[in-house]
Amino acid sequence: MDITTTLINGKSLIEIPNSLDVITSPQMKKVLNEAISAADEVELDFSKTELVTSAGLRVLLQAQKSVQAHGKSMTMKNISTDVMEVFDMTGVTKIFNII
Repeated sequence: MDITTTLINGKSLIEIPNSLDVITSPQMKKVLNEAISAADEVELDFSKTELVTSAGLRVLLQAQKSVQAHGKSMTMKNISTDVMEVFDMTGVTKIFNII
C-alpha cells in the first residue's frame, strides 16, 4: 500500500488509501506522525477511501490529539457517504474538522 503525501508551504497533503483498517493503520500512523512533525497543517483526502474500521479510527483520533497538542490543525475532505456514516455513528464528526 502506498500512501501519497505532499508537503507544500507548510501543509502536508495526504491521500488516504482505499481502506484504513488493521492492515493499513500501522503505515498510516507512521505517515501521519511524520506529516504532523513536518507541517503546521495536515489535510487528509478521503476521495479513494471506501472503508474505515476501528483500527483506522484509532489512528485518526491519535493524530487529531497530536495536532491539537502541538497547536497544529488537521482537516479531512472528500469523504464518501459510507465512511461518513461510520464517522457519524461513532460520534467523531464532533472531533474532526471535516470540510
